[in-house]
Amino acid sequence: MRNRIKVVYDREESCRLDKHLVDLRIQELYSRSFIEKLIEEDRILVNSIPVKKSFMLSKGDEVDVSLPDLPTEEVVPQNIPLDVVYEDEHLAFINKPAGMIVHPGFGASDQTLVNAIVFRWREDLSSGREPNRPGIVHRLDRGTSGLMIIAKNDPTQSALNDMFARREIKKTYLAVTTGVPEPAEDSIESHIGRCISNPRKMCVTPQGRWALTHYKIVKFYHYFSLVRIGLETGRMHQIRVHFADRNYPLLGDLLYNTRRQVHAVVPDNMKRKVTELLTKHLLRQALHAWRLELKHPITGRHLDIRAELPEDFNYTLAWLDHYFAIDTEAWDLNTILDDEKE
Repeated sequence: MRNRIKVVYDREESCRLDKHLVDLRIQELYSRSFIEKLIEEDRILVNSIPVKKSFMLSKGDEVDVSLPDLPTEEVVPQNIPLDVVYEDEHLAFINKPAGMIVHPGFGASDQTLVNAIVFRWREDLSSGREPNRPGIVHRLDRGTSGLMIIAKNDPTQSALNDMFARREIKKTYLAVTTGVPEPAEDSIESHIGRCISNPRKMCVTPQGRWALTHYKIVKFYHYFSLVRIGLETGRMHQIRVHFADRNYPLLGDLLYNTRRQVHAVVPDNMKRKVTELLTKHLLRQALHAWRLELKHPITGRHLDIRAELPEDFNYTLAWLDHYFAIDTEAWDLNTILDDEKE
């Protein structure tokens, strides 16, 4: 978790400091009252000077937020259902639902994946790479569903950390894009870093970290596509940023793809249907961590683990088939994916 957040105000019109920070929807700044408390404690500075919450920001002002340290209390076990796809004495694969946060942090002290795995396995977890994150090897965004690996002991944790660092774990995602990427199969390479104007967002920037994404369209629709994605690196928001930068943002991703952007792609008579989908059925980015392939870090056995698509993703595909299908022939996703050359 970050201890400092820096924001450069980039709007032409002025805005109150507290309102602007609320509007940014930064996870660590989880409420207006918490923001006001930080301002009162001089933890939020503008151009290195303490100010009041009513301070009017002008273009170019630098806002520096210093967060208090996270509490170090032990994670509370909570009986939260888990979809365990595979498990042995060393590790487990979880199909994380969209909407679940991986570990406790500012604004999310419980009801996280960590609370759930501590309840299920209690002492049979690795100590984790950071305090209060036992068993956690890697992360998925809150709105992303799919596979996560849980380490049950420290040797497994250490081995998996090394495997991720050496890119020995093959990660495959499925996503629905707004617009049809061209070409239909390609690699996206850039550097990704945090956006100065909005630290909730990542962006392509020369000052960022190198990132490489491979993709191939597996199902074409009018105005949309179902894409299979492979990651060489694991940067924060990597898939979401790369496709947004190519002007094919993920459907449902309100951080990088507004409803207005989706409306601009589809015919006028379909705008209402889009609104219905994004307000009632697909309430997050259409991104699913579908498959993980690796050599078992302890036994050496080859593992090929897949996570079934969740209900909202399947509904979205059925919605696309109904309204935007290019052909009307029946198709099966698993058959298409199995027929794909590795």
